[in-house]
Amino acid sequence: MADVRRQLRSGTVVLGGMGLLAAALTACSSDPDKRCVDRDSYRAGKGYQVVSDKNCTSTKSTVDAGYYYGGNKRSGWVKGGSFTKSGGGSGGSSSGGHSVHRGGFGGGHGSSGG
Repeated sequence: MADVRRQLRSGTVVLGGMGLLAAALTACSSDPDKRCVDRDSYRAGKGYQVVSDKNCTSTKSTVDAGYYYGGNKRSGWVKGGSFTKSGGGSGGSSSGGHSVHRGGFGGGHGSSGG
């Protein structure tokens, strides 16, 4: 009888540990790499310049900043990603909707034509 209790306890520990591991992996992989970049800094060979996250969360930013997902970061620049979060599903805002937009080409949110 003591062997059965010992097996049950160790099985519970293993299953509990697996649940924690699964939860941790899911939390880490649910948000792809995102970086705050200066939208006006694009260079053909480098991509976009990475700036402080404060620029993406503050309305008093001095640069036209936005979150850039994925891509390869090299020496403070990132390229090969997208400003659109992949795999989302609901179409909601990415990362809480804190990117700052200041107009420019494609900056409008209305419709045109008539």
